[in-house]
Amino acid sequence: MSATDYRNLAISAGLVGLVALMPFYASGYVMTLAVTVAMFTVLATSWALFSGPTHYISLATAAFYGLGAYITGLGIDHLPYWTLPLIAGVAGAIVAALVGVATLRLSGVYFVIFTLGLAELIRQLVTFAQVQAGRQGFYVLTSISETMIYWQLVALAAVVWLVGWLIWRSRLGFALRIIGNDETVARHSGINTAQAKVLLFMVPGAAAAIVGAIMAPRYVYIEPSMAFGPILSFQVVIMALLGGTRRLWGPIAGVIPFTLLWEVISGNMPNQTYLLLGVAFLLIVYVLPGGFVGLYEKALHRWREGRAA
Repeated sequence: MSATDYRNLAISAGLVGLVALMPFYASGYVMTLAVTVAMFTVLATSWALFSGPTHYISLATAAFYGLGAYITGLGIDHLPYWTLPLIAGVAGAIVAALVGVATLRLSGVYFVIFTLGLAELIRQLVTFAQVQAGRQGFYVLTSISETMIYWQLVALAAVVWLVGWLIWRSRLGFALRIIGNDETVARHSGINTAQAKVLLFMVPGAAAAIVGAIMAPRYVYIEPSMAFGPILSFQVVIMALLGGTRRLWGPIAGVIPFTLLWEVISGNMPNQTYLLLGVAFLLIVYVLPGGFVGLYEKALHRWREGRAA
Protein backbone atom coordinates (compact mmCIF):
# COMPACT_ATOMS: atom_id res chain seq x y z
CA MET A 1 0.00 0.00 0.00
CA SER A 2 1.12 3.56 -0.67
CA ALA A 3 1.59 6.31 1.87
CA THR A 4 -1.68 7.84 0.64
CA ASP A 5 -3.52 4.60 1.39
CA TYR A 6 -2.16 4.50 4.94
CA ARG A 7 -3.07 8.16 5.41
CA ASN A 8 -6.64 7.60 4.19
CA LEU A 9 -7.05 4.60 6.48
CA ALA A 10 -5.76 6.62 9.44
CA ILE A 11 -8.15 9.48 8.68
CA SER A 12 -11.06 7.05 8.32
CA ALA A 13 -10.21 5.35 11.62
CA GLY A 14 -10.09 8.73 13.33
CA LEU A 15 -13.48 9.72 11.95
CA VAL A 16 -15.00 6.42 13.06
CA GLY A 17 -13.61 7.03 16.54
CA LEU A 18 -15.15 10.50 16.69
CA VAL A 19 -18.51 9.22 15.47
CA ALA A 20 -18.44 6.42 18.06
CA LEU A 21 -18.16 9.03 20.84
CA MET A 22 -21.49 10.64 19.91
CA PRO A 23 -23.55 8.94 22.68
CA PHE A 24 -21.44 10.77 25.27
CA TYR A 25 -22.50 14.23 24.13
CA ALA A 26 -25.65 13.89 22.01
CA SER A 27 -29.23 14.23 23.22
CA GLY A 28 -31.84 11.47 22.98
CA TYR A 29 -33.41 12.85 19.81
CA VAL A 30 -30.04 13.34 18.14
CA MET A 31 -29.12 9.75 19.03
CA THR A 32 -32.34 8.53 17.43
CA LEU A 33 -31.34 10.28 14.21
CA ALA A 34 -27.78 9.02 14.56
CA VAL A 35 -28.96 5.41 14.74
CA THR A 36 -31.00 5.91 11.58
CA VAL A 37 -28.07 7.55 9.79
CA ALA A 38 -25.73 4.74 10.87
CA MET A 39 -28.23 2.12 9.68
CA PHE A 40 -28.63 3.68 6.25
CA THR A 41 -24.89 4.26 5.98
CA VAL A 42 -24.32 0.51 6.19
CA LEU A 43 -27.19 -0.31 3.83
CA ALA A 44 -26.36 2.33 1.21
CA THR A 45 -22.60 1.71 1.27
CA SER A 46 -22.98 -2.06 0.94
CA TRP A 47 -25.57 -1.57 -1.81
CA ALA A 48 -23.19 0.69 -3.71
CA LEU A 49 -20.40 -1.89 -3.49
CA PHE A 50 -22.45 -4.15 -5.77
CA SER A 51 -24.66 -1.83 -7.79
CA GLY A 52 -22.05 0.91 -8.24
CA PRO A 53 -19.52 -0.98 -10.38
CA THR A 54 -21.99 -3.39 -12.02
CA HIS A 55 -24.85 -0.90 -12.65
CA TYR A 56 -27.34 -3.59 -11.53
CA ILE A 57 -30.05 -1.80 -9.55
CA SER A 58 -31.02 -4.10 -6.70
CA LEU A 59 -34.27 -3.57 -4.77
CA ALA A 60 -33.76 -6.62 -2.58
CA THR A 61 -32.48 -4.76 0.50
CA ALA A 62 -35.78 -5.13 2.35
CA ALA A 63 -35.75 -8.90 1.78
CA PHE A 64 -32.37 -9.34 3.50
CA TYR A 65 -33.16 -6.76 6.18
CA GLY A 66 -36.39 -8.54 7.07
CA LEU A 67 -34.60 -11.89 7.12
CA GLY A 68 -32.17 -10.57 9.71
CA ALA A 69 -34.93 -9.01 11.81
CA TYR A 70 -36.84 -12.29 11.90
CA ILE A 71 -33.74 -14.27 12.83
CA THR A 72 -33.45 -12.07 15.91
CA GLY A 73 -37.18 -12.32 16.59
CA LEU A 74 -37.15 -16.12 16.39
CA GLY A 75 -33.85 -16.67 18.17
CA ILE A 76 -33.79 -14.06 20.94
CA ASP A 77 -35.36 -16.43 23.50
CA HIS A 78 -33.14 -19.37 22.59
CA LEU A 79 -29.66 -18.06 21.71
CA PRO A 80 -27.29 -15.39 23.06
CA TYR A 81 -27.99 -12.08 21.36
CA TRP A 82 -24.44 -11.65 20.03
CA THR A 83 -24.77 -14.83 17.95
CA LEU A 84 -27.89 -13.63 16.12
CA PRO A 85 -26.27 -10.93 13.91
CA LEU A 86 -23.59 -13.48 12.96
CA ILE A 87 -26.23 -16.05 12.03
CA ALA A 88 -28.15 -13.38 10.12
CA GLY A 89 -25.01 -12.41 8.17
CA VAL A 90 -24.35 -16.01 7.14
CA ALA A 91 -28.01 -16.53 6.21
CA GLY A 92 -28.08 -13.28 4.22
CA ALA A 93 -24.95 -14.25 2.31
CA ILE A 94 -26.32 -17.72 1.50
CA VAL A 95 -29.68 -16.37 0.33
CA ALA A 96 -27.92 -13.70 -1.74
CA ALA A 97 -25.74 -16.37 -3.35
CA LEU A 98 -28.78 -18.47 -4.22
CA VAL A 99 -30.67 -15.48 -5.56
CA GLY A 100 -27.60 -14.34 -7.46
CA VAL A 101 -27.07 -17.69 -9.14
CA ALA A 102 -30.71 -17.69 -10.24
CA THR A 103 -31.07 -14.06 -11.31
CA LEU A 104 -27.79 -12.34 -12.10
CA ARG A 105 -27.93 -13.57 -15.66
CA LEU A 106 -30.82 -11.15 -15.99
CA SER A 107 -30.05 -7.52 -16.73
CA GLY A 108 -31.70 -4.14 -16.86
CA VAL A 109 -35.31 -3.83 -15.82
CA TYR A 110 -35.77 -7.58 -15.45
CA PHE A 111 -33.29 -7.71 -12.58
CA VAL A 112 -34.90 -4.67 -10.94
CA ILE A 113 -38.36 -6.21 -11.11
CA PHE A 114 -37.19 -9.55 -9.74
CA THR A 115 -35.39 -8.06 -6.76
CA LEU A 116 -38.40 -5.91 -5.92
CA GLY A 117 -40.66 -8.93 -6.14
CA LEU A 118 -38.32 -10.97 -3.95
CA ALA A 119 -39.01 -8.87 -0.85
CA GLU A 120 -42.76 -8.98 -1.49
CA LEU A 121 -42.66 -12.74 -2.04
CA ILE A 122 -40.83 -13.33 1.23
CA ARG A 123 -43.20 -10.97 3.06
CA GLN A 124 -46.23 -12.87 1.79
CA LEU A 125 -44.70 -16.25 2.68
CA VAL A 126 -43.83 -15.08 6.20
CA THR A 127 -47.31 -13.59 6.65
CA PHE A 128 -48.92 -16.85 5.52
CA ALA A 129 -46.72 -18.89 7.86
CA GLN A 130 -47.56 -16.68 10.82
CA VAL A 131 -51.29 -16.77 10.09
CA GLN A 132 -51.09 -20.55 10.01
CA ALA A 133 -49.29 -20.45 13.35
CA GLY A 134 -51.94 -18.14 14.78
CA ARG A 135 -49.75 -15.10 15.38
CA GLN A 136 -49.06 -11.74 13.72
CA GLY A 137 -45.48 -10.99 14.75
CA PHE A 138 -42.80 -11.32 17.43
CA TYR A 139 -41.89 -9.35 20.52
CA VAL A 140 -38.16 -8.68 20.79
CA LEU A 141 -37.63 -7.87 24.46
CA THR A 142 -34.00 -7.34 25.40
CA SER A 143 -31.81 -5.08 27.50
CA ILE A 144 -30.08 -3.80 24.37
CA SER A 145 -30.09 0.00 24.52
CA GLU A 146 -30.15 2.46 21.63
CA THR A 147 -26.53 3.35 22.38
CA MET A 148 -25.50 -0.29 22.04
CA ILE A 149 -27.37 -0.54 18.75
CA TYR A 150 -25.61 2.59 17.54
CA TRP A 151 -22.16 1.27 18.41
CA GLN A 152 -22.89 -2.02 16.64
CA LEU A 153 -23.97 -0.16 13.51
CA VAL A 154 -20.92 2.12 13.56
CA ALA A 155 -18.65 -0.93 13.89
CA LEU A 156 -20.48 -2.65 11.04
CA ALA A 157 -20.19 0.48 8.88
CA ALA A 158 -16.43 0.49 9.48
CA VAL A 159 -16.22 -3.20 8.50
CA VAL A 160 -18.27 -2.65 5.34
CA TRP A 161 -16.13 0.34 4.40
CA LEU A 162 -12.93 -1.66 4.93
CA VAL A 163 -14.30 -4.58 2.89
CA GLY A 164 -15.22 -2.18 0.10
CA TRP A 165 -11.79 -0.55 0.24
CA LEU A 166 -10.11 -3.95 -0.10
CA ILE A 167 -12.43 -5.11 -2.88
CA TRP A 168 -11.92 -1.89 -4.82
CA ARG A 169 -8.19 -2.58 -4.90
CA SER A 170 -8.50 -6.30 -5.66
CA ARG A 171 -8.78 -8.28 -8.87
CA LEU A 172 -12.49 -8.76 -8.09
CA GLY A 173 -13.02 -5.01 -8.00
CA PHE A 174 -11.15 -4.57 -11.27
CA ALA A 175 -13.25 -7.33 -12.88
CA LEU A 176 -16.48 -5.74 -11.70
CA ARG A 177 -15.55 -2.36 -13.13
CA ILE A 178 -14.98 -4.03 -16.49
CA ILE A 179 -18.35 -5.78 -16.17
CA GLY A 180 -20.01 -2.44 -15.46
CA ASN A 181 -18.45 -0.86 -18.55
CA ASP A 182 -19.24 -3.74 -20.90
CA GLU A 183 -20.20 -7.20 -19.69
CA THR A 184 -19.70 -8.77 -23.13
CA VAL A 185 -16.13 -7.48 -23.27
CA ALA A 186 -15.57 -8.79 -19.74
CA ARG A 187 -16.69 -12.28 -20.73
CA HIS A 188 -14.47 -12.25 -23.83
CA SER A 189 -11.57 -11.15 -21.61
CA GLY A 190 -11.85 -14.40 -19.65
CA ILE A 191 -13.64 -12.96 -16.59
CA ASN A 192 -16.15 -15.28 -14.94
CA THR A 193 -18.81 -12.58 -14.80
CA ALA A 194 -21.46 -14.73 -13.09
CA GLN A 195 -19.11 -15.74 -10.30
CA ALA A 196 -17.84 -12.18 -9.76
CA LYS A 197 -21.37 -10.77 -9.54
CA VAL A 198 -22.57 -13.48 -7.16
CA LEU A 199 -19.58 -13.00 -4.85
CA LEU A 200 -20.14 -9.27 -4.60
CA PHE A 201 -23.93 -9.59 -4.30
CA MET A 202 -23.32 -11.58 -1.11
CA VAL A 203 -21.82 -8.48 0.56
CA PRO A 204 -24.98 -6.31 0.61
CA GLY A 205 -27.06 -9.40 1.35
CA ALA A 206 -25.03 -10.21 4.46
CA ALA A 207 -24.76 -6.56 5.55
CA ALA A 208 -28.51 -5.89 5.24
CA ALA A 209 -29.34 -9.06 7.17
CA ILE A 210 -26.96 -8.10 9.98
CA VAL A 211 -28.49 -4.61 10.12
CA GLY A 212 -31.97 -6.13 10.38
CA ALA A 213 -30.82 -8.37 13.22
CA ILE A 214 -29.23 -5.44 15.06
CA MET A 215 -32.23 -3.14 14.58
CA ALA A 216 -34.88 -5.66 15.70
CA PRO A 217 -34.59 -4.83 19.43
CA ARG A 218 -35.17 -1.17 18.63
CA TYR A 219 -38.65 -1.92 17.27
CA VAL A 220 -39.60 -4.22 20.18
CA TYR A 221 -42.33 -5.77 18.01
CA ILE A 222 -41.70 -6.92 14.46
CA GLU A 223 -44.17 -8.06 11.81
CA PRO A 224 -43.89 -8.72 8.06
CA SER A 225 -45.19 -5.34 6.88
CA MET A 226 -42.52 -3.60 8.96
CA ALA A 227 -39.60 -5.96 8.45
CA PHE A 228 -40.05 -6.39 4.69
CA GLY A 229 -41.39 -2.94 3.81
CA PRO A 230 -40.43 -2.17 0.19
CA ILE A 231 -39.95 1.53 0.90
CA LEU A 232 -36.67 0.65 2.64
CA SER A 233 -35.22 -0.63 -0.64
CA PHE A 234 -36.15 2.57 -2.46
CA GLN A 235 -34.70 4.75 0.31
CA VAL A 236 -31.38 2.91 0.11
CA VAL A 237 -31.20 3.27 -3.67
CA ILE A 238 -31.99 6.99 -3.54
CA MET A 239 -29.47 7.69 -0.79
CA ALA A 240 -26.68 5.81 -2.56
CA LEU A 241 -27.35 7.44 -5.93
CA LEU A 242 -27.84 10.88 -4.41
CA GLY A 243 -24.44 10.70 -2.77
CA GLY A 244 -22.80 8.97 -5.70
CA THR A 245 -21.34 5.50 -6.15
CA ARG A 246 -18.01 6.34 -7.78
CA ARG A 247 -16.36 6.94 -4.41
CA LEU A 248 -16.56 4.72 -1.34
CA TRP A 249 -17.63 7.64 0.83
CA GLY A 250 -20.25 8.77 -1.71
CA PRO A 251 -23.32 7.06 -0.20
CA ILE A 252 -22.70 8.77 3.15
CA ALA A 253 -23.01 12.13 1.39
CA GLY A 254 -26.50 11.09 0.34
CA VAL A 255 -27.55 9.37 3.57
CA ILE A 256 -27.16 12.34 5.90
CA PRO A 257 -29.15 15.03 4.00
CA PHE A 258 -31.83 12.62 2.82
CA THR A 259 -32.34 11.18 6.31
CA LEU A 260 -32.72 14.65 7.79
CA LEU A 261 -35.12 15.71 5.03
CA TRP A 262 -37.11 12.50 5.44
CA GLU A 263 -37.38 13.16 9.16
CA VAL A 264 -38.74 16.66 8.56
CA ILE A 265 -41.23 15.54 5.90
CA SER A 266 -42.47 12.49 7.81
CA GLY A 267 -42.83 14.53 11.00
CA ASN A 268 -44.72 17.46 9.47
CA MET A 269 -46.31 16.02 6.32
CA PRO A 270 -46.40 12.22 6.77
CA ASN A 271 -48.60 11.72 3.71
CA GLN A 272 -46.00 13.30 1.42
CA THR A 273 -43.11 10.87 1.96
CA TYR A 274 -43.79 9.04 -1.30
CA LEU A 275 -43.79 12.40 -3.09
CA LEU A 276 -40.32 12.99 -1.64
CA LEU A 277 -39.15 9.68 -3.12
CA GLY A 278 -40.47 10.67 -6.54
CA VAL A 279 -38.90 14.13 -6.43
CA ALA A 280 -35.59 12.62 -5.31
CA PHE A 281 -35.59 10.19 -8.24
CA LEU A 282 -36.23 13.04 -10.68
CA LEU A 283 -33.50 15.14 -9.07
CA ILE A 284 -30.99 12.31 -9.43
CA VAL A 285 -31.89 11.55 -13.05
CA TYR A 286 -32.10 15.11 -14.40
CA VAL A 287 -29.93 17.23 -12.11
CA LEU A 288 -27.45 14.99 -10.26
CA PRO A 289 -26.82 11.90 -12.40
CA GLY A 290 -23.44 11.46 -10.71
CA GLY A 291 -24.70 12.43 -7.27
CA PHE A 292 -22.82 14.76 -4.96
CA VAL A 293 -19.65 12.85 -5.83
CA GLY A 294 -20.11 13.93 -9.44
CA LEU A 295 -20.37 17.57 -8.38
CA TYR A 296 -17.27 17.20 -6.23
CA GLU A 297 -15.27 15.64 -9.07
CA LYS A 298 -16.31 18.35 -11.52
CA ALA A 299 -15.37 21.09 -9.05
CA LEU A 300 -12.04 19.37 -8.36
CA HIS A 301 -11.35 19.07 -12.09
CA ARG A 302 -12.07 22.78 -12.66
CA TRP A 303 -9.83 23.72 -9.72
CA ARG A 304 -6.95 21.66 -11.10
CA GLU A 305 -7.43 23.16 -14.55
CA GLY A 306 -7.38 26.62 -13.00
CA ARG A 307 -4.13 25.88 -11.16
CA ALA A 308 -2.56 24.43 -14.33
CA ALA A 309 -3.51 27.55 -16.26
